[in-house]
Amino acid sequence: MATTLLQQYLDSIQGKRVAVIGIGVSNTPLIKTLLGAGISVTACDKTPREKFGPLAQELEELGAELHLGDTYLDGLDQDIIFRSPGIRPDIPPFLVAMEKGSVLTSEMEVFFQVCPCKIIAVTGSDGKTTTTTLISEMLKNAGYTVHLGGNIGKPLLSEAGDMKETDVAVLELSSFQLMTLSQSPDIAVFTNLSPNHLDIHKSMEEYAQAKENIFCHQAKEGLAIFNQDNDLTLEMSARAPGRVMMFSRRQPVEQGVYVEDGTIVVANHGEHRRLFETNRILIPGQHNVENYLAAIAAVQGLVTDEVILHTAETFPGVEHRIELVRTLNGVRYYNDSIASSPTRTVAGLRSFHQKVILIAGGYDKKIPFDLLGQEVPGHVKTLVLTGATAEKIQQAVMAGPDYREGHPVILRKDDFQEAVLAARDAAEEGDVVILSPACASFDHFKNFAQRGERFKEIVRSL
Repeated sequence: MATTLLQQYLDSIQGKRVAVIGIGVSNTPLIKTLLGAGISVTACDKTPREKFGPLAQELEELGAELHLGDTYLDGLDQDIIFRSPGIRPDIPPFLVAMEKGSVLTSEMEVFFQVCPCKIIAVTGSDGKTTTTTLISEMLKNAGYTVHLGGNIGKPLLSEAGDMKETDVAVLELSSFQLMTLSQSPDIAVFTNLSPNHLDIHKSMEEYAQAKENIFCHQAKEGLAIFNQDNDLTLEMSARAPGRVMMFSRRQPVEQGVYVEDGTIVVANHGEHRRLFETNRILIPGQHNVENYLAAIAAVQGLVTDEVILHTAETFPGVEHRIELVRTLNGVRYYNDSIASSPTRTVAGLRSFHQKVILIAGGYDKKIPFDLLGQEVPGHVKTLVLTGATAEKIQQAVMAGPDYREGHPVILRKDDFQEAVLAARDAAEEGDVVILSPACASFDHFKNFAQRGERFKEIVRSL
């Protein structure tokens, strides 16, 4: 039996000492894979031991040495250091270790080295998860074996040994995963670009530069797909070293996918092929039309038009993305917890043909709310604010050109449950209540999914 690329990699690091920083969802399978190959592993995490429960003992029994608590990065000198995506690569403990000869890498970087099949990857400020999932669904509906991973799905490095050349890996990649990536996927999709994660990135320029790694290492036969309606991604497209396709909801493109008179059209070397009307897409919102355009571009030559249409008519959407939770007393409640940036919340508001009751606010990522403030009066009848950014959002709305006192009504609630109950109390039959925070969740929740689950739990108990 032929040796897999994963096995070759594991063989190449035999005798090396490895540190894995972060014992989370993505790195736990990595730790177990390394230990299973007989490699010395130090697993490091800021979380104290008592919060790990039985996992700490399990890893120790498998042979790992644990460095836990506030001093988890002290004394790093291992030959190879796998960093968690949420930790910058230029923090002093990493720099000191690299000066001494350590190699800094990540689960995703090694996956690119050992993956035996085609890789399609998606990045952008908004729409990544839905676009990635759509590509995966279209490929699965066409009969491919698909491995969904990266920022969603499951960590794939440990499974690379079981992948076949005919499979397809579909990845959602965050700026943190892309920062140190020195390889690009076969097909790269860039949904859009706007200010985000400026609490971790030093500048908008650094954030954009990290994102560019998704296409800048492609070969000439590589394919990069860009949003023509977004000035920043349009400008980036000129730097792509391989083939380029564009997508646009507003105007025709020479090579790519666009909307014309309510119909999706594929442009390919002078031929313009009409697919189907956008109203056949099951999930709501013009931003989801854009997600479909990007996904359709990515699967050209891999999937038939019939499969694309079938996916559009049957795919119900991704959890926590304008997800209908329930209808109660004529009021529809939507969970859009994934909306952790102002642009994403604006896209959600534009999905409805009526003014909504919006629950917003959360962790402060140091990004401006000016755009949200301008949009809210035209789309929101009651704004319920909660979390660390409540004051900043309120100021942005009141400073907007269309704001008038009481339009919208603005309510402030410190407690998340109280915010949901206030939204319920403000709603009348026919209204829409939507949780679309425009912020990350870390002030009160572990992640956006936990926030969305809590919202659904409260709504279902009403």
